[in-house]
Amino acid sequence: MRRWLIPALLLLALAGLQAKFWWGGGGIREVRQVEARVEVQRRENARLQLRNDALSAEVDDLKSGEAAVEDRARSELGMIKPGETFYRVVDPAAARAAESKQE
Repeated sequence: MRRWLIPALLLLALAGLQAKFWWGGGGIREVRQVEARVEVQRRENARLQLRNDALSAEVDDLKSGEAAVEDRARSELGMIKPGETFYRVVDPAAARAAESKQE
């Protein structure tokens, strides 16, 4: 009987340690969840970095040249230079649709 007591206790201790490793706090399941959250955050950071780089390039363009400022004034504010003539091309189908919505 005594001969099996020590191996049985060692086996029980090993089973307890394995259970803690797989299911306990800080176990493999929790580590995998944290790794998944880290990967999601890395992708989000990469997306935001691309956006920041694009905004930074736009700021550099606006600081360095008149062409970017002029383009932005034309497209967003509808401005034109003195002496230019503004032409608006209207799609007839779109104009009819807009008129029917106003009625």
